[in-house]
Order: sequence, then structure tokens, then C-alpha cells
Amino acid sequence: MNTSTSRLAQAFFPYEEVVATVLGTAGMSLAKGEAPEGNGSREDGSHDGSHLIRVWRLVTEIAADEAGVDLEMLAVATVLHDCVPVEKADPRRAQASRLSAQAASRILHALGWTAERIDATAHVIEAHSFSAGIAPRSREACVLRDADRLDAIGAIGIARTFYVAGRMGSRLYDALDPFAQHRSLDDRRFALDHFETKLLRLSEGLMTSKAQHIGEQRIATMRAYLDLLRSEISPGAHE
Repeated sequence: MNTSTSRLAQAFFPYEEVVATVLGTAGMSLAKGEAPEGNGSREDGSHDGSHLIRVWRLVTEIAADEAGVDLEMLAVATVLHDCVPVEKADPRRAQASRLSAQAASRILHALGWTAERIDATAHVIEAHSFSAGIAPRSREACVLRDADRLDAIGAIGIARTFYVAGRMGSRLYDALDPFAQHRSLDDRRFALDHFETKLLRLSEGLMTSKAQHIGEQRIATMRAYLDLLRSEISPGAHE
């Protein structure tokens, strides 16, 4: 195991040993944005090791208020939830969490996990995705789903949005109608449109009380940013 992967595993204390084993078995180096069964896409800085660490920290914060949550399962699910990378613009995007769940199942089978535990972990992974639309059936699935969505909003969500837009070749915004007052939203063409098409609605689907509280704060951050942006790019802003 290389140094960056070892350091990534250490961030999952006290489950660093099982995480290190999972990473080693999968042949993964997620700290560098790589994954074992990907589609040949470029390294994705919005779904790299830093994303996994942020999601894990949110998982532990949310789980602290949820009784009976299996944190070891969540540590493994967090590490593997994006193990099959699919670009945002790829037509298979809605299948990404299912593909990751299938890959995770094979990895955990190789590690000798029971079928019941593998199935439970696979569900946590496949249910985390917004685009997949799979309803979570366990506390663990709710926790990872909420944590992953929280990492898409707030200040980090703003950064990730424009990073992904750059990878997709999208424009920052429509120069003549930035906030889509007289046109249809199109977040594949304009990064700013993604706030209205998805990001500002993500907090509505949060399932745990802790995540809902964090989500309110992060949505407020995004709305404040949009107000500032509007003041800078609207016609006559500096008159």
C-alpha cells in the first residue's frame, strides 16, 4: 500500500485497519482519485480522497445522534461509495451507485464478509445517489446519503460545482441571462444553473435531524454567495 493510501485509511480512525484492508484488496489509490473498476475517466478532484474524508467526518457527526448505527459498515461504504467513477455527463451516470455497489460486493466477498453484511453494505452504497433515486432502507443508508449530499452544498459545494463544470466544459453562466429569468435552466451548459436545478433542493431530502440542521446552514451559505454574485455580475451593479 502506498503512502497516500495509508494516510487516507488513517483518516477513518478507529476503522483504519479495515479501511486499509479494503483499499489494499481493491487495489485502489483513492487519495489520487483512482478507482479499481472505472471507465477510464480522468482523475476527478471532486470525488477524490478529500471527498471521502469529508463525507466520513459528516458520517460520524450525523451518526452520533442516531442510535444503533454500524460505523464499521459506514466506514467501508464511505470508502467504496464512488469506487466506480462515472462522469457527470455520462449517460450511465444514474447507474453509478449500483455499479459501485456491485464492485464493493465483490471486494467484500473476497475479504470473507457474510452475504447478509455484504448485501446491507451494498444497499448503503447504491442508495446514497441522488440520480439513482433509491429509497434508503436502513439507518446506515440514511446517514451516508445525508453525508454525501451535505458535501455537495455549502462552501465546498460551490467549489465542487465550478470544478465539475470545468471538467464538463460548461460556461460559468449565461452572459445575457445569468439567473435564467427569461430562459430554461440548463446546468450542462451553465454552472450557475446547477444551483437552481439541484443544489438548493438537496437539503429538502435530508433524512436525519443533524443533517437537516447542517443543511440549513450550508444552504444559507450558498444563498449568500448567490446574492453576492448577483451584485457583481448584474447590469449596473457598480453604478
